[in-house]
Amino acid sequence: MDIWEIRRDDGHVVSNDPARLNFDIIHPALASSYWSPGISRAKVEKAARHSVAIGLYDFNCFQIGYCRVITDHTSFAYLADVWVNPERRGAGLGTFLVDSVVNRPEWADLRRFLLFTADAHGLYAKFGFAALDKPGRAMWRPAKA
Repeated sequence: MDIWEIRRDDGHVVSNDPARLNFDIIHPALASSYWSPGISRAKVEKAARHSVAIGLYDFNCFQIGYCRVITDHTSFAYLADVWVNPERRGAGLGTFLVDSVVNRPEWADLRRFLLFTADAHGLYAKFGFAALDKPGRAMWRPAKA
């Protein structure tokens, strides 16, 4: 895996370096989210290992955000677990994180980049995400009861 980072002028950094990820911060954030309430730390770490896990860090190298991309690096990617510390929101950091991810040169030719959101449609619309154009083609299989 090629390690990359993108630095903003104010010192904030987005990086896919797995050694920088702080699961003492990531796990509680995801476990308290609407999309994965109560998820175990083991599952969060396993998901990160099997994805391109990406951290957002402040100028002191403190983890303040996270997301991951599940991809075959050829035709498809799924953006998941996008999170920015609530105390740091409002400064464009979510935009910086998503922009750094979806505009990676190695993912420029993907046929599909998918995500699900309940409340951030405006953020993702800035990057070309929209409702499914042919929702009748989409299917899903929920977790077994």
